[in-house]
Amino acid sequence: MQDAQDLARQAAQAVDAEEVVRLAQRLVQIESYYPGPGEGPVVDYLEPYLRERGFKTTLQAVAPGRPNLIADLGAGPGGLILEGHTDVVTHGSLERWTVSPYEGRIVGGRLYGRGSCDMKGGLAAAIVAAQAVRKVLGEPSKTLRLCILCDEEGLMLGVKAFIRAGYAEGFAGAIICEPEENQICLWQKGAMRIWAHFQGQMAHGAMPYAGANPIPSAARFVAELGRLQSELQAESFHQHLGKPWITPTVFQGLAGEGQFNVIPDRVRVGLDIRTNPGQDHREIEQRLQAVLAASLEAGVTAGLEVFEDRPATETARDARIVRAVEEALALLGLPVQYGGVPGATDGTFLWAWARLPIVTIGPGGRTVPHQADEYVELQELIAAARLYAATSVLFLADPGPLPT
Repeated sequence: MQDAQDLARQAAQAVDAEEVVRLAQRLVQIESYYPGPGEGPVVDYLEPYLRERGFKTTLQAVAPGRPNLIADLGAGPGGLILEGHTDVVTHGSLERWTVSPYEGRIVGGRLYGRGSCDMKGGLAAAIVAAQAVRKVLGEPSKTLRLCILCDEEGLMLGVKAFIRAGYAEGFAGAIICEPEENQICLWQKGAMRIWAHFQGQMAHGAMPYAGANPIPSAARFVAELGRLQSELQAESFHQHLGKPWITPTVFQGLAGEGQFNVIPDRVRVGLDIRTNPGQDHREIEQRLQAVLAASLEAGVTAGLEVFEDRPATETARDARIVRAVEEALALLGLPVQYGGVPGATDGTFLWAWARLPIVTIGPGGRTVPHQADEYVELQELIAAARLYAATSVLFLADPGPLPT
């Protein structure tokens, strides 16, 4: 493998550090939150950029104004996917920002702006890394695929469409370029998104006995979730992921536009549940059903709607992609540290649906995404690009078994 290691070092050295920063800055300057401008403008910029640099590009329409972009180097089975997403969350209240969220300002060795950390920085690092691989390998015998997807921050429509269309077939591994402080993350939390719907009967606020108010039942349900969460946390703790969580994020109950003298007939509670590997989502749903049933007052009915179910993921330590990342870090003199992803990513479905071993690793602090004054350290960004380039060369040179 000495030749492959030499090539990996050459690829890392071939990374254009100034271009990594310039491209990340340019991507931050393109607004792509949804609802809003959407991801189309980012793809409009990146597709000709990649095509002009020798990549074979494919556009996949996922939803109106929401395309996936696929860019390939080389052709052949057993290759590697570098995955990133083009959408960002909203900037929220501008008063909370001390820099403009779409200026792409660089101050004190940091690039600031919405998406700089999550994850246009990681996306730029992957794109420039792939260019460095092309400089060293030319057209490799195994495909290196840049998987540039929409809607990661929502229902992950992009990766689902990508997999359903067969674009993940024939590959042997994937790197998910999310902000994980350049740690090797082999574990990701699972996620359940649930609506609890409560049905009562409208009545005058002065005569509550004439109706059935669903609000107290919904409030009791939310209060009891803390007990269930404590039970789940006592049953499951993960070294790199910590505790499971049940978090109520939405509580809505209105009659029309909402009137103080009207009892509403409907209430819904939104739950964001995060789980560890080994936890059974169906069992958790059944336990939620029991809590729901015990919360109801007379005249109120309720039901659960699980509208998104994302399994926790775990990649084996001896997987080829893990070995390649570890070796690349060592070659570059970077620390080999392990961590876990506190949320779900597009890698969730590449692992669960496409059956690809994944490593989630990328530049940026875990707690920085979605905050005002979001930023990424430039040195961490450049290090990630060199890591992706070296890992890609090592993986593509590995004569491991082809996917079946």
